[in-house]
Amino acid sequence: MLPDTLPADQTDAFIARWSDARGSERSNYQLFLTELCTLLGLPQPDPAGEDTAANSYVFERRVDMAKPDGSVTRGYIDLYRRGSFILEAKQTGQVLDSHGWDKAMLAAHNQADQYLRALPAAEGRPPFIVVTDVGRSLELYAEFTRSGGTYVPYPDPGHHRIRLQDLRDPVVVHRLRQLWNDPGSLDPSRHAARVTRAIADRLARLAKSLEAAGHSPERVAHFLMRALFTMFAEDVGLLPQQQGRGAFITLLDALHERPKQFAPALQSLWQTMDKGGYDARLMATIQRFNGGLFHTPDVIPLNCDQIDLLREAASSDWRYVEPAIFGTLLERALDPRERHQLGAHYTPRAYVERLVMPTLINPLRAQWRTAQVAAETWLQQNKPDKALQELRSFHQQLCQIRVLDPACGSGNFLYVALEHMKRLEGEVLNLIGDLNRGQAILETQGLTVDPHQFLGLEINPRAAAIAEMVLWIGYLQWDYRIHQCIDLPEPILRDFHNIAHQDALLAYDGMDYVLDEDGRAITRWDGHSYKDSPITGEPIPDESARMPVERYRNPRKARWPQADYIIGNPPLHRRRQYAAGIGGRLCGCPARRV
Repeated sequence: MLPDTLPADQTDAFIARWSDARGSERSNYQLFLTELCTLLGLPQPDPAGEDTAANSYVFERRVDMAKPDGSVTRGYIDLYRRGSFILEAKQTGQVLDSHGWDKAMLAAHNQADQYLRALPAAEGRPPFIVVTDVGRSLELYAEFTRSGGTYVPYPDPGHHRIRLQDLRDPVVVHRLRQLWNDPGSLDPSRHAARVTRAIADRLARLAKSLEAAGHSPERVAHFLMRALFTMFAEDVGLLPQQQGRGAFITLLDALHERPKQFAPALQSLWQTMDKGGYDARLMATIQRFNGGLFHTPDVIPLNCDQIDLLREAASSDWRYVEPAIFGTLLERALDPRERHQLGAHYTPRAYVERLVMPTLINPLRAQWRTAQVAAETWLQQNKPDKALQELRSFHQQLCQIRVLDPACGSGNFLYVALEHMKRLEGEVLNLIGDLNRGQAILETQGLTVDPHQFLGLEINPRAAAIAEMVLWIGYLQWDYRIHQCIDLPEPILRDFHNIAHQDALLAYDGMDYVLDEDGRAITRWDGHSYKDSPITGEPIPDESARMPVERYRNPRKARWPQADYIIGNPPLHRRRQYAAGIGGRLCGCPARRV
């Protein structure tokens, strides 16, 4: 395996050779990409043949594009590597990050997208689009589901542009080599899913041991949520470091042999996180988190073995937790009835995106394209202030969009919506920054897409609490990914009350049990307890597991918060079925204020 650090002399020579390149992309791009492959130790493109289907890694790969009138026009992909990428080359001559440069790069991206959609279905879509300004930069866009979705900046809008000087960075070298040789390994959800499952498994073991010790499931759930957010805060730099180690794991190490001090020590830390201030044990100042999570810092005393389980979970890299599945796995880890399914049943991210993209993100991206056209029109009229106003107006609109999931569970759909809106916001802010000559962007002024825009209703109080935390972890994780640190105004967490613990269909004043003539409660099967059939061995309802039949006082239609878009995965519940469709069907729609 080649080292990811390139020889300095070869890298410097390559950068110097191409820094003064002039001329058209046609005269230079093949030589530039061939020499880039040589520098990176990558295979060279093959000679192209007459049989297009055999041209899996070639320059000038031919594609036939159907036009609306039924005719076909021929196009040529500058560089194609089947299963990896489509590359479109330009030699702009424009100042990097200027509006003219952005415009040229966008045109190249759109051209590549047309070629991609013209590829034969049998070949499948590659996961990457690459756009290069010959001799100066490359831009990466990814769509790992390869199902027709939008290719978005990879790994995010702050780091998808690679300049030649960045070839001195081993991370960039590794990324480009994987792009050529193993693009699937760059899918962040793969690594994140492994990390997330491992953490959920440890939390399940700890929850089980705490419940076995007599602590209620609800108390265990809230204790572990505070603990896991503390682990996340530590790994993204929101808690101070001590000799290169995080404050929380250092505290756990110190308390391992002194379990009697565990509860008061952790309670002191959480009280400080709630209010902010100096922590004497850590000899450091703690930021103010607030948000309600640490308002009542109830700590369950742990023995040495339980502290070890918490240390194991804390030793994972919480920067790479995947919020899109974390909520579901955490909910199951905290539910004794669901632990046997841990990691086996959740709505995969690709399925969530299959709803969120066409329902929410694609319409917003269409509006973004309209805003870009309007801005370009103003620029052609030499009115840059008007163009900037057009882009800022779209950004302000984006930061006011309200998205509602009326059966949000542990927040997976809302998190995916948040992430994709943050991706879009990053593209908007990049263009605003270019037009604004690099001055501070609006995010620093407090105008940004954040969790308050993502609303949820959930009947399970534990799931509702998890959903709120999942949104905050996803939001903070995104900020860390963009800036490599989190520098937000205090309090870090805000209690937006955006996730409501309520029934989505039914409001009522109270609930009574239905009684028989003798005044005894009428019962029914509890809906989730099973036993093995003595005849077939298959699981069948355990009729001995009973629960009271309920009657609601003054039942009426539940009120929903105002929203612009409604998304979600309506479940079958023991006493309700969504009118929008059969339980479990993915559904979503843009909505007027409801």
